[in-house]
Amino acid sequence: MRRLDVYRGLSVLVTGHTGFKGGWLVSRLKALGAKIRGYALPAETTPSFFDAARVFDGMASCFGDIRDRAAVARVVRDAAPEIVFHLAAQPLVRRSYREPYETFETNVMGTASVLEACRLATSVKAVVVVTTDKCYENPGEGRPFREDDRLGGHDPYSASKASCELLCSSYRQALLEPEGRVALATARAGNVIGGGDWSADRIIPDAVRALTAGIPLRVRQSSSVRPWQHVLDPISGYLQLGAALLEQPARFSSAWNFGPDDASCVSVAELVDMFSRAWGVALPVEVVSANGQPHEAKVLKLDWSKAARELGWGPVWGLEDALRMTAQWYRDHARDSAQTPRMTARQIAAYEDAVGAAR
Repeated sequence: MRRLDVYRGLSVLVTGHTGFKGGWLVSRLKALGAKIRGYALPAETTPSFFDAARVFDGMASCFGDIRDRAAVARVVRDAAPEIVFHLAAQPLVRRSYREPYETFETNVMGTASVLEACRLATSVKAVVVVTTDKCYENPGEGRPFREDDRLGGHDPYSASKASCELLCSSYRQALLEPEGRVALATARAGNVIGGGDWSADRIIPDAVRALTAGIPLRVRQSSSVRPWQHVLDPISGYLQLGAALLEQPARFSSAWNFGPDDASCVSVAELVDMFSRAWGVALPVEVVSANGQPHEAKVLKLDWSKAARELGWGPVWGLEDALRMTAQWYRDHARDSAQTPRMTARQIAAYEDAVGAAR
């Protein structure tokens, strides 16, 4: 795996730093010694990882909407980042059915606001735009998707992320590559899990709420297979990709998958069973009828051989380790929330030790 020393003292802007994945990325960047500024709406859930892990400590936070083009341009100009990680988005599939226009506006035009600000800024050298594994057109064959597979999306969230990928490709080829100043890559990860996610309609947060309340977990599509991975695995990929963009921009400006090993691609039912064992308490499950429910793909997998070959990246924590660390995070937070920042730092250190052992 690529060394990440480049981030020490580096000026970094993270959009979406108040979200679950953005908060973990900032926490990892702080451990690497980066100089960080974040731009996002306030955390949408109470509690939130942003507050519980005190992500705001040791960084500068700016609050605003990525759809506000003038505000985004101002933040990029004032922060003068050398690299931008763009994670701010409407990230929920089921919410996209309720708010389709807002989903497209945020995920497509919000990304355009960020890219345009980066194009016009003199400081920015590299941009990593985080999209999703759901940006691919899924015919239901069960084959792992490669970066050159056709983009598409049945639901508004997936379609908005496919559109975001096309937007990035256009900016890269028509506007950024001819100038030769800003490198741009997109990153597509699997279904991330980890401590501190309290979003609605996500299986692990729903399971934690059910376990805490002592009630059955309601599951919609128990047989659906997804590429589950601990949040620190794709974040490691984003950081390695960013470092590669700074070193060799022309070579690494493209789309990249960051997925788990094949053994971590299991059904929702298997995931729930494994998580309840990691928690140490049996979790009864109530399967909800799929009639009238929004469309969901049956199988989704990623081929991340490009990242393995070109970046030397690979997943470090298998699914059992990922679920064990996730359950431990939630239990430790419930036991003593004041220690959550230290506990989060210990999990990051444990991950970095695992990376070192995997080299």
